[in-house]
Amino acid sequence: MLIGLPKEIKDNENRVGMTPGAVKALTRRGHRVLVQSGAGVGSSLADEEYLSAGAEIVPGAADAWAAQMVVKVKEPIASEYQYLRRDLILFTYLHLASDKPLTDALLASGTTGIAYETVQTVTGQLPLLTPMSEVAGRMATQVGATYLQKSHGGRGVLMGGVPGVAPANVVILGAGIVGTNAARVAVGLGAQVTVLDISHDRLKYLDDIYRGQLQTRISDEYNIEDVIYEADLVIGAVLIPGGRAPWLITRNMLPTMRKGSVIVDVAVDQGGCVETTKATTHSHPTYEIDGVVHYCVANMPGAVPRTSTFALNNQTAVYTLHLANEGLDAVRKSQALQYGLNTYRGAVTYPAVAAAFGLACIEPMQALS
Repeated sequence: MLIGLPKEIKDNENRVGMTPGAVKALTRRGHRVLVQSGAGVGSSLADEEYLSAGAEIVPGAADAWAAQMVVKVKEPIASEYQYLRRDLILFTYLHLASDKPLTDALLASGTTGIAYETVQTVTGQLPLLTPMSEVAGRMATQVGATYLQKSHGGRGVLMGGVPGVAPANVVILGAGIVGTNAARVAVGLGAQVTVLDISHDRLKYLDDIYRGQLQTRISDEYNIEDVIYEADLVIGAVLIPGGRAPWLITRNMLPTMRKGSVIVDVAVDQGGCVETTKATTHSHPTYEIDGVVHYCVANMPGAVPRTSTFALNNQTAVYTLHLANEGLDAVRKSQALQYGLNTYRGAVTYPAVAAAFGLACIEPMQALS
């Protein structure tokens, strides 16, 4: 198979879809890999490393996109829609439920879109979402600590406090991978941490692990309102696999929150779990509403690209190889990749995406047949 690796062009997105190691696994099995020159520079991966792995370096994006399968990190942005076509397999994060223009572009072009975030194992795990959720969760607390500083518009609160002065009050909405990793860092910094989730099992797990170092609450409207009004930092860590995140913090709650408090909405890729969330970039990461600082960068792990690239490839490489070896037969044989299939030849094949836009949904196996 001919596989393309274009350079990411989203604002300050320095990750790259494949490491030289992942490329070598492909070329060793007879596949051709076209790497756009400079694709790996942001992750400190030189063209020479890809050449040594057997790749061919091509000068422009169009050259890399002219492949049977394109492997990326982030969803295509508007300037890349021109490369979408019916005979293309696109393997990347898509987050379609919050992106109608991209959904329309994929359907109009007939592109086969396989989304990292919805690949799901028989045990319900999301293996290609997990590594970036781990990175984003840990970063969320670091970012929150930074924007709590007065010079960044925050309340001027130190996360761990000092003897005689209370630490920051951190509220984490969601006890999944993002929330668990955010809690790990927040507890480590000495903050007072409260985690909310609808799953009693997840809360029990955190309670057992931390033995009183954090508090847990069932996530409902009453408890959310009760905790966010006293919060210095709120981390949105809600996930509806492949679907749009629900609003847990509404617009009318903001005026009663502390002035200079910070919201880090990691759920922004799926539309955000705060009504006032709008996607920001690493170049312009924050905005303020009612005195509350919002950090809603849609590609947080892009700030630590080398760590993120290798963590992502640890999980994606085996699926990339499977698709390269067998093409769409790989999807037919793998239930995990069937969950990953979001669009195929002009049809939506993932229920949450169809529900988000009121579109018909075709079962993956029915579409492929």
